[in-house]
Amino acid sequence: MFCFQPTLRQQATSLLLSAAVVAVAASGCSQNPYFAGSGFGGPAGGSGAWNVPQNGQVPQSEARISELSRRVQLLDDNNRQLHTQLAQTEQQTQVYRDESELLRKQLAEVSNQMQSTKMAARQAEDRVRGMQASTQLQPRVRGEAAITPNTNMSQMVSRLNLGGIPVIADGNVIRIVIPSDQLFQPGTAQLHPQSAATLDPIAAQLRSVFPKNRIGIEGYSDNGPLYGGAVSSTHQLTATQAAAVLDLMTRRAGMPPGQLFTVAQGANNPRQSNDTAAGRAANRRIELVIYPENL
Repeated sequence: MFCFQPTLRQQATSLLLSAAVVAVAASGCSQNPYFAGSGFGGPAGGSGAWNVPQNGQVPQSEARISELSRRVQLLDDNNRQLHTQLAQTEQQTQVYRDESELLRKQLAEVSNQMQSTKMAARQAEDRVRGMQASTQLQPRVRGEAAITPNTNMSQMVSRLNLGGIPVIADGNVIRIVIPSDQLFQPGTAQLHPQSAATLDPIAAQLRSVFPKNRIGIEGYSDNGPLYGGAVSSTHQLTATQAAAVLDLMTRRAGMPPGQLFTVAQGANNPRQSNDTAAGRAANRRIELVIYPENL
């Protein structure tokens, strides 16, 4: 705590003590038999007689002491008031800190609940889509491929060995999640030179394990700003990225074009919060979605 009053009080106390010393000295000299008067000087006019003390000198000193005492008391009162106000301010500040911390925790809980709700809704949509594909798709006209369901998807996940690339069983579909930063230059649909080294092994296993399953190439982005002016929206960016992956997997890896299709999700359905750099990086991704129906 900071208080400026003790210095003033010390000055007042010093003045008070000085005045008291003067008063005591004046009183003592006036009663000394060797000094017939006040003024503490020598004999007036060389007559050998001392000056007579001025009437009211001691009372004036006492009045001065009384005034200084009053001022010291006033400073004490002001100091106590300042201490009280400072304590009240610190107490109120702590109350505000506690309320702010509580609101921060509540906000974090709401954010986590929203993310969980989005994920649950997305999984429900995928399950509905898979069920519809399994029950409603009928064989096409003679000469075209018939689409039939593959209901053993969850057991097929273990047959995919993609190293550090996540493979997720999501309801009736399987998702292969590839970070976009491993495939593209930042914020563009321009493939890295090493992107083929990432996609070629995946395409080889898809040809082996899911040679006839429908596979969607879904592009996702974070909600960050776009740079360079090549695209005007995250949907346009992710559509271009998904098309680039499709081209590489069909032209270089030899997958049938009719087996693949693309979806641009933009910044929809984030996997993590976009509030952190790690979360935004996780949301920039290409997902290869393997559906249960076969061609």
